[in-house]
Amino acid sequence: MKRTLSRIGYQLISMVAAASLIAACAPAATPAPAATQAPAAADTIKIGLSFSDFATERWKIEADQMTALLEAKGYEVVVQEANHDVKLQNDQIDNMVAQGVKGLIIVAEDGDAAATSVDKAAAAGVKVLAYDRLIKSANIAAYLSFNNVEVGRQQAQGVLTALDIENWDVAANGPVRLVKLGGSPTDNNAILFRKGQDEVLQPYVDNGTIEVVADQWVDNWDAANAQKIMENILTAQQNDIDAVVASNDGTALGALQAMKAQGLAGSVPISGQDATADGCNSIVKGELTVSILKDIRNLVPEAVDLMDALLTGTTVPELKSYTMAELTNDDSKTGDVPSLFLPVDQVNKDNVYDLVVKSEFQAYDDVYRDIPENDRPPKP
Repeated sequence: MKRTLSRIGYQLISMVAAASLIAACAPAATPAPAATQAPAAADTIKIGLSFSDFATERWKIEADQMTALLEAKGYEVVVQEANHDVKLQNDQIDNMVAQGVKGLIIVAEDGDAAATSVDKAAAAGVKVLAYDRLIKSANIAAYLSFNNVEVGRQQAQGVLTALDIENWDVAANGPVRLVKLGGSPTDNNAILFRKGQDEVLQPYVDNGTIEVVADQWVDNWDAANAQKIMENILTAQQNDIDAVVASNDGTALGALQAMKAQGLAGSVPISGQDATADGCNSIVKGELTVSILKDIRNLVPEAVDLMDALLTGTTVPELKSYTMAELTNDDSKTGDVPSLFLPVDQVNKDNVYDLVVKSEFQAYDDVYRDIPENDRPPKP
């Protein structure tokens, strides 16, 4: 099942809008016989999109993409955004169910809290798709995301590769003094990223090669919070750190602001995630060491096709069953969830051009912003 968008976002939306405009301007056609007419509006299936926020850049883009693709399939779409308000999101979900939606695609602000409204929706016969963030209810119809444990593994591995960890001389240098910056503790993805990070890091902690000198979580994935946290860590550690495993580009770039002030940016390896334009620009400047590319151009059409399959009763062979304990890294959780995980790629200075720029995931001019012309590769 290979469904991708050729460009992120706006081309598809523009094409759908153009098609609608052409149809509106075309001469009226002779009415078709009643047996072949399109269903009346009252028969149109309604799908709700519930987003935690639109402050996160990607969510508004993806909401627009989903809306365009779902409408192209003949669905009516209702979009709600909760502005990081957990109660508001639950109320919005309840309201959409009351409006008669048959499917819900949800980006949860809080995967635990959202379970309350999701359980009610499922009991009402609504198909719920947890989109890129797990909702901790076994009543969801499916969970679609990237391989988030692998994201964490790649983040940690990228930092350790930059350190040349296998040749680190503990006798001469002492153990690697490493900082962990987790994401928002209410986002289950942050837990899975940490699981992957620790799979790579813990053996080196156990053998004395790495010492974790600070371990903090960043509420709401907020860059300003990450900067303050890193400022406090640097003060407490007297700037004596060797590596930072941060869980996304926003928190990494916030931490880098604190590190720049102490002359550490570029010399202390640090990870990110999402291959954002700012993150990739930081990579080519030699500051951010590694980011993780999760190509969201593939996620949106997968979500639309998966929701369509759930509503029409179509089998999706790619869906695999995972226990809730596996998905949350919490053995107290019960139940099974059909899940589909897309692959991820590690982005660094050596491959950012090929993986991010040539693929048009990010614009050339954004990635190479403030880089002298002579130091840039040719435009693809």
